[in-house]
Amino acid sequence: MTREDRNFIGYTVALISEFAHRFGIRPRQAYAYLKRYKGMEHLQHHYGVLHTQSFPDTVEILAQVCSNNGGKLQ
Repeated sequence: MTREDRNFIGYTVALISEFAHRFGIRPRQAYAYLKRYKGMEHLQHHYGVLHTQSFPDTVEILAQVCSNNGGKLQ
């Protein structure tokens, strides 16, 4: 596993935890929600930019992406 892969995985785990905390759900539920409503896809495609933002900003961006794709968390 490359250093870049480890960084991406570590960032993703931390971000899912922050997303779960922000919406008062469990991390497993947060991951399923992000996956279902294309938040994970957005994160994979835009990791280069998103990892330079603060966690709260990135959580809000992913929440908006999910909302645009039918997600209902607010």
